[in-house]
This record gives sequence, structure tokens and C-alpha cells, in this order.
Amino acid sequence: MIDVQKCKITRYPAPVLAEAAKTIETVDDTIRLLADKMLDIMVETKGIGLAGPQAGLPLRIFVISTDGTKEHGQVYINPAIEPYGAIDVNEEGCLSLPGVWSKIRRHTQCRVRATGLDGKEFTQDAEGLLARALQHENDHLEGRLIVDRMSQISKIGYRSRLKELREIYEKSIQS
Repeated sequence: MIDVQKCKITRYPAPVLAEAAKTIETVDDTIRLLADKMLDIMVETKGIGLAGPQAGLPLRIFVISTDGTKEHGQVYINPAIEPYGAIDVNEEGCLSLPGVWSKIRRHTQCRVRATGLDGKEFTQDAEGLLARALQHENDHLEGRLIVDRMSQISKIGYRSRLKELREIYEKSIQS
């Protein structure tokens, strides 16, 4: 059973962020409530995307709004991403890794097949920021974070911040 009210931003190194998310079997009112709550969390934390694991749930769902507004938010359930096109390197951050930014290599375009809140499958082609956001959020569904895609130099540069995030997390689960 999903308690949507308990959903909140999940920070590194929470185990749910390192696991592959589970397929959503049925798009029902609980999933619609979850999507709405995820959009609220995304807007409150000033993000442009949020995946199920980032809300503390190992479910294959994410929301994206490239302008950071709820009104333009899109919901993707059980997405399948096919990246294509050139590789671009651009700086990315992550709501689950506050204070960490790194240059990440991603395809400039992608196609996503997903289910919407109406329970119907749809296909969307994306490029630029939307393509990058789709690939970033899909990584979360596979248990991958930007820290897993960072160069060794970036990892070394953020070593103390990652240690600090681990310590904050350890204190939070002990209290």
C-alpha cells in the first residue's frame, strides 16, 4: 500500500535510490495522487523532474516540467527510453544530491514510450533539455545517479560533499 502523504524528497545514499524500480501494474487513483504529490515535491524543491525512488517509492514513474511549473508537468509511468543523436556534455544537478553539479554525457535526443495517467500508452520524441531530463529521470528508475556518471575528477572534487550527505542520511535514520 502506498502512503502518498508520507512521500518526500529522498536523499543520497538512501537504498531506494540504488535499486531498480518496480513496474506499476495498474494506473488507479492512488497512482494519480502519487503523480500529483510528486509534482508538488518537484516544484517545492525547484526541480524540473522527480522519479518515484526520489519520492521514496521504488516505482517506475517520473514527472517532468522543463519550466519547473506544475501546470506544464508531464507524468511518465513505466517509461522506456531510446536515446539517439549526438552526445552532448552538460552540467546536471539532482534533487537527491543537493550541492552536487557535474558535467554529464547524454544523447541530445530520445524517444520515450510510457503510460499516462489515463492508462493509455503514448510515444514522445524529445530533444535538448527535455531529452536530458528524460534520460536523467530514467536513470533513477534503474538505480543510477549522476554520481555514477561523473568523471573520477568530479567524484574526487565532491568527495567531502558526498561524505557529508552520507553522514546526514545516517543521522536521519537513527533518529
